[in-house]
Amino acid sequence: MNGFRKGLFATILAIVVPLAHADAAGSTFDGTWNVRISSSSQTCGNGSTVAIGINNGQIASSSAAVTASGRVADAGSISVALSTGIKSAVGSGRLSGTSGSGTWHGAMCSGTWTAERM
Repeated sequence: MNGFRKGLFATILAIVVPLAHADAAGSTFDGTWNVRISSSSQTCGNGSTVAIGINNGQIASSSAAVTASGRVADAGSISVALSTGIKSAVGSGRLSGTSGSGTWHGAMCSGTWTAERM
């Protein structure tokens, strides 16, 4: 029985320690970010800006008008989903230090985004 307890404890540590490390690394990007969304199509609009918040690597909107969700990985790669009303889009890219960039696409539009930590 003693060997079973040691094995169980080792298994729990093997699972929990990497998860705790990932959360700590994700917090590097915590804060409010100003994201400028651009599209090359006039019908899709151009130049929208939205504020998002990152807390412990999790993305949430900082605006009541836009719902944001997603995750920032340890190395800064980001995946995000934005929606407002019936419109929605998904994006991906990379954050580094106080800035970031990437691409996005929705049902009928696509483009690029840039981000700056506020």
